[in-house]
Amino acid sequence: MLGLRDAIPALIATGTWGLVTGIAIVKSGIGETLATLMTLFVYAGSAQLTALPLIKEGVPLWLIFAAGFVVNIRFLIFGAALQPFFRHLSWPKRLGVGFFSTDIGFVLFMGRYGEARRRPDPRHLWYYLGIIGPGWLTWNACSIAGIYLAAAIPASWSLEFAAILALLSVVIPLVSTRPVAICILAAACVAWLGQGLPLRLGLVAAVVAGIVAGVLSERLSKEVSRK
Repeated sequence: MLGLRDAIPALIATGTWGLVTGIAIVKSGIGETLATLMTLFVYAGSAQLTALPLIKEGVPLWLIFAAGFVVNIRFLIFGAALQPFFRHLSWPKRLGVGFFSTDIGFVLFMGRYGEARRRPDPRHLWYYLGIIGPGWLTWNACSIAGIYLAAAIPASWSLEFAAILALLSVVIPLVSTRPVAICILAAACVAWLGQGLPLRLGLVAAVVAGIVAGVLSERLSKEVSRK
């Protein structure tokens, strides 16, 4: 229940982004049935939005998969950070948890248990499931709604902007320390500078820059406090 309680504000952002992604899939020319299957089995909005223009242009399949891999490579970093908390689970269970993991789920989990000394702890899994389970249901429900309502929603509504605002409403309250603030600032700057890079490599660069900046800032803060 604790995970669900913490996830409720994030579900608004998740639902809005899912709705926008569902609309984008149909607007790109993919039929409603295939769009629904894509939403259910490709649980990654950024990868979907990256693949859509490539599919439309008819590029080779390997390039579409490569682009999706590059965009989602950040989950390798997330997985490494979560490993100490879930290493006691069997491989199939870890695979299942990994499939349903999201950026917001990772941020909320690490915000609450990132400094926990007892690893693993049974509470960790239940808390994480309380976040990612409702997130998956909300995403798919809203994405499928967007797929079948795409023709009725005009572009003038600018739902993309609404989705960004919803995501910001979740991220901003989490900025409670200087390392977190520096992490977000570095990631934002690199993401803006890397907009023109192919295959959305700017997103990968932003993730790496944010993590490096946050780690260095935290280490520097600890060294200063010791002195």
